[in-house]
Amino acid sequence: MGLCFRKSISIAPGVRINLSKSGPSISFGKKGIRETISATGKSTTSIGIPGTGVYYKKSYDLKKLGKGKDDKASKGKGKDAAAAAAASANKDQEKLALIEENKAHVAEFENYVNAIKSVHKATDGYIDWVALNKGEIPTNIVRGSEAYQDWENLKKFSDRVLAGDVDSYFEIINEIKPYDDLLDFGSSFEVGTDRKDVLEVEFHVKSEEVVPTTEISLKANGTLSEKEMSKTNYYALMQDYICSTMIRVARDSFALLPVEKVYVHAVDDMLNTATGHETEVTLVSVEFGRNQLQSLNMEMIDPSDAISGFRNNMKFAKTTGFKAVERILPD
Repeated sequence: MGLCFRKSISIAPGVRINLSKSGPSISFGKKGIRETISATGKSTTSIGIPGTGVYYKKSYDLKKLGKGKDDKASKGKGKDAAAAAAASANKDQEKLALIEENKAHVAEFENYVNAIKSVHKATDGYIDWVALNKGEIPTNIVRGSEAYQDWENLKKFSDRVLAGDVDSYFEIINEIKPYDDLLDFGSSFEVGTDRKDVLEVEFHVKSEEVVPTTEISLKANGTLSEKEMSKTNYYALMQDYICSTMIRVARDSFALLPVEKVYVHAVDDMLNTATGHETEVTLVSVEFGRNQLQSLNMEMIDPSDAISGFRNNMKFAKTTGFKAVERILPD
């Protein structure tokens, strides 16, 4: 843009040829407003002041003008394509993240199911009452440590335990609370005995709180499938949970006290159709022998199958679950 002077030759009304060092050009229009196009394709719009030879002009390149529009369109399309690609990538990332989250949910569910079927695999440390009574400190216990203090606390019971004082059994259970870590699998535990070689433990089943009624899995497209667990799967899982917990109770009892047999009774509330009220009944009753239980490979057994190897009372059907049974009592 700018102010300037020019010379031109008229070749027709309203049409002129302009001569300059940069080359010829042709202009047309009426007084005061003209359009000039050079041989290079440069176009100039001029607004002049009649009679003065002074004018104001604005120039642009016709070749670049068309190309510029194409470039802008191309750039616009490029931006749109880039935005679409970014949106698609974000959508894919979100989908992958959701699939991973769904996989985690399924893994969590499967781990939980496996956990309630594997309660029997862990146990408390074994107490050697004879060695304790002799004052033999285990090699892994350091004097003055908390473990050493626990060892001294137990040692004071050793004379009475080895003498068969059943009252000492209850005092030890009250102090050590060996079944507390099983409270997530049973609402309460009651212990009783009147013999030095036998222990009876009753635990109240928490099936409604522990055993899930729905199961989740991953579909082929990565979405979650959640559906009601079939009666067969539910009762099978319930059976494994109860039997696994009973084995764990027996293991912890043998680890704590020098008894030879442990009777474990699993009880739950069931509807009594004769009264219309729920009453507490025994679902499973098992007599565990120390040597027989210790011979089992706990990592490999199926808890429900393992129970069948012991003297037991259990009425179980795959499609209807448990029915009440009589307890097995010490001879």
